[in-house]
This record gives sequence, structure tokens and C-alpha cells, in this order.
Amino acid sequence: MNSDAASVAAPAQPPIRLGLMWTVLFTILWTWLIYSLPALPESGFPALGVRLLAHGLIAVGLWLGLENTALTPEQRRTTWLVVMVPFTLWAALAWTAAINGAFRTGASSLPLLPAAILLPVIVGAPVLMLSKRVGQLLDAMPTTWLIALQVYRIFGSQWLAYWLRGALPGLWALPAGTGDVLTGLFAVPVAIALAAGTAEGRKGAVFWNIFGLADFAVAIALGMAMSPGPFQLIVPDGPSMAVDTFPNVLTPAFVVPSSILLHVLSLRQLRRRSRAETV
Repeated sequence: MNSDAASVAAPAQPPIRLGLMWTVLFTILWTWLIYSLPALPESGFPALGVRLLAHGLIAVGLWLGLENTALTPEQRRTTWLVVMVPFTLWAALAWTAAINGAFRTGASSLPLLPAAILLPVIVGAPVLMLSKRVGQLLDAMPTTWLIALQVYRIFGSQWLAYWLRGALPGLWALPAGTGDVLTGLFAVPVAIALAAGTAEGRKGAVFWNIFGLADFAVAIALGMAMSPGPFQLIVPDGPSMAVDTFPNVLTPAFVVPSSILLHVLSLRQLRRRSRAETV
């Protein structure tokens, strides 16, 4: 690292530590509340609040990013609607299905929950990776936005709280909850480091995205292997998997595929920005 980069990175370290400290404190408080007041997450209000907040941030961030592009006002409105209307309908469909118990084990002969996890990624990832319009948007949007947004992953500490209460098997809750918490905890510090413009910050952002995707791969694989159904390979010795009812089922049915697509977008953005700077 040259002296200029070092001078930029040095003052960025206190904000990184401060951001991490506040995120850790909030995560501890949230985990304690879930552990002490089980009726709180079961009410669905925390899930509703987090989903609405993330949804609103995505809508506003998308609009602000489009305003920085060279697209005409009509093209910006059209692009915003093309993204937000299907995204909102998908959220509404997942929410309605969860409330009506469509994802419960035995509710359907079709594997609806695995389909809700995988189909949006299978359909959406190629579009997000290949679309020229999306590429224009990513070029105009700060690289920190897509990373800092996923600070909501700290709410995955609820799985650890459920495990401590004996409501979930540790074989799934420990890796899934720990991976979520670490991804959420480091979202803001990684975004701050990335904003410094150093090579180390960019490498850290790439590693953070890969870690977040690996966390989902482990959680999905273990969840399918331990949940009753055609994919079950492991029968837990103790509490069974209990994430197929509202509101917990919204995490695998909507949050997981949404977060995977955010990781995909972030990796594409980082790659495009790196190529542009090299040229």
C-alpha cells in the first residue's frame, strides 16, 4: 500500500470500530429480547418492521441510483417500476402464503418452501448478471449501499436464541445463526472500509459477499436435510426444525433469496468497478 492509500485508510479505522461496536451492542440486545420475550418474534411485528424497512431502503436506493445514470426520466421510472413491482408482488405473495400456512410441512405435495428459496435465485440471478440496464445502475450507485443494507442479517441471531431456549436443533441453528450474525455485524465496517477506496477494502468486500453466500449455502443444505419431507437425511436428536410457520418461514421464503440476489449484485458491481478503474 502506498503512502496516499495509507493516509486514507488510517482515519477510517475509528469509524469502522465504532460501527462494529454499535452493531454488536444492538445484536446482543435483540438476542436477549428474543430469548426473554418469545411472544415478541411470534407476533410477527419485528419481521414486518424489518421487511418494510429493507423494502423501503431498496426502493429509495434504487431511485437514487437511477438518478445518477444517464437514463432519461421516462427510462428511470420504467426501470424502477420493472424492478419494484415484481419485487413487491413477490414479497406480498410470500407473506400471504406464510400467513395461510402454505409452507407448512404436509400442506402441499409440492416442495413449496425449497421452491420459494431457489426459484427466485435461478430466475433472477441471470437477469441481474447480464442486464445492461442493471449494469448502468450499478456503475452509478455507490458500492457501499448493497453491502451496508444487509446489516439486517444481525436479526438472524433469533436462531441462536431459539436454540438456547431448546426450540431449534443446534446442528442447524448454530451455523445458520452465527453465519447470519457475522455477515450482519461486518456489513457496516466492510462498507466503511470499502468507501476508503483501498485495495484491501475491495478485497474485504468480495470476501464478505462470498462468506454471506456460503452462510446461505450451509443453512439451506442443512435445513433441507433436517426438515421433514422428501429431502430429509438427518433426524435431529431433540427439537425438530420449526421454521415452516409464520413469521419464521418468511426468512427462508423471502429474505434468503433476496439477500442472495443482493450479494450477486454487489459482486457484479465490484467487478465492474475494478475493471473500469483498471482501464
